[in-house]
Amino acid sequence: MKVLIADQFEQVGIDGITAAGCEVIYQPALADEQLAGALASMKADVLVVRSTKVTDAMLANASLSLIVRAGAGVNTIDVNAASRRGIYVSNCPGKNAIAVAELTFALILALDRRIAENVIDLRAGKWNKKEYSKAKGLFGRTLGIIGYGSIGQEVAQRAKAFGMPVVAWSRRFGRGSGIGDQGSRTAADPYPLHSPEDVAERSDVLSIHLALASGTRHFIGASILNRLKPGSYFINTSRGEIVDHAALADAIRNRGIRAARGGKLLEQVQAAVIPAVDPRHQRGTRRRRLAFNEVDLHQIESGLRPHHAELATTGAAQRLMYGKPGAVPIAAAAAGRRR
Repeated sequence: MKVLIADQFEQVGIDGITAAGCEVIYQPALADEQLAGALASMKADVLVVRSTKVTDAMLANASLSLIVRAGAGVNTIDVNAASRRGIYVSNCPGKNAIAVAELTFALILALDRRIAENVIDLRAGKWNKKEYSKAKGLFGRTLGIIGYGSIGQEVAQRAKAFGMPVVAWSRRFGRGSGIGDQGSRTAADPYPLHSPEDVAERSDVLSIHLALASGTRHFIGASILNRLKPGSYFINTSRGEIVDHAALADAIRNRGIRAARGGKLLEQVQAAVIPAVDPRHQRGTRRRRLAFNEVDLHQIESGLRPHHAELATTGAAQRLMYGKPGAVPIAAAAAGRRR
């Protein structure tokens, strides 16, 4: 089986796929027309991508049986086009849960300790111990989680170590599953609430962990953000499209909310916020951070660990070889759902 990897992929992952009996072609720079040409000429059976977009036009002359996204979600793949051609689509749901949970707390601590500002000032030759020793701390502050899938659960576990009470909402709770089942809930579990608005109102730190689907696009809007306490922290390590960026910009500007984001689409927030940005904070950041009105927006990538990507890719390829694809049904992958 010929596997084309058209994105950045660690050597340990490539070695693992090769060891499974696959012929691996690694060309991480392929994209757009070049990728379309490679798919037509190489006749690969499996395509592996991470951030690279896979469009209808690319699949027109391809001989693919499987597309694997080495990450959560399938939003970079035209699943409808793949479905029409009988191509299975698979991803790595939950495989990056620990990495994203760790990133979530990195962002929370960065906001609370104002690490980005401190580093910028230090590189400019300024040392302001008095200013940057100020922090609210995390112990005793309530963490709210919207979306209690594998990532949300990993975040909740880490919150315990910081002494943070946790409240959470998930659509699943209303169906009597997970921590919403009061009969099975333990004292160590997060306290389930009835709505995302209730979670926001109780939170000192609000963390979003929803899957992107038609029902969750711009799901986090003014009705939720306006329930946050002034000066609260807002963390989104889900897809950027889940948040109404104009509403977030308004909350940052008028309510003193401090926000951090893992992933892409920061420019959508940038377009919505106050045009005047302190140039001292803008220099050298390459759009990674904005600062305005003493409020900060941080952005960092989490990434999928190579071992997990390798396991998911080889598992999907092996199932395909033995006639049991086991990949996410393409129509279902396209539809998605709220957690």
